[in-house]
Amino acid sequence: MRKLLLCAVTALTFFSAKAQQESNTLKINPISALLKTGSVFYERKINDGMSAQLGVAYTGIKISDTKFTGLAITPEVRFYFKQNALSGLYAAPFLRYQDYKLSDEGDEGKYTSFGGGALIGRQWVYSSGFTLDLFFGPAYNSGKYKATAGTNEPDIKGGIEGMGIRTGIALGFGF
Repeated sequence: MRKLLLCAVTALTFFSAKAQQESNTLKINPISALLKTGSVFYERKINDGMSAQLGVAYTGIKISDTKFTGLAITPEVRFYFKQNALSGLYAAPFLRYQDYKLSDEGDEGKYTSFGGGALIGRQWVYSSGFTLDLFFGPAYNSGKYKATAGTNEPDIKGGIEGMGIRTGIALGFGF
């Protein structure tokens, strides 16, 4: 029954998206690939001045001697200054949840964190559907590490814990 309900909700979401083709974007951050991370963003227009975006990233990055492998989920709400959602200058508060497996010279564990921040960005959606999104802003993450093997905690502070900058370029298409 639960699977049937999930299928019905998915189908309704799909057909709703098809009925309002100009209200969505699907993007990737090609620069994140340099950091052994794949990120995908789906943005949906809510009204003329606002949209919601969900980002999902998977990483296998190594910072110093610590290897991070896992998933990050980043929901955000975008407020477009000129009431032209999906195309224009925007401000966006966001949250971020991270769930990583860490390994560092024989020590292993699990790191989960919760954080957030704020972005300023500019997105262009051209008549062809091509989308370019540039963004940056402060971010903060705080989490907990639980050892599964070994006795030392890997250096998380120099990696993804604490204050930082979230920045990126996303390319995709509007539909």
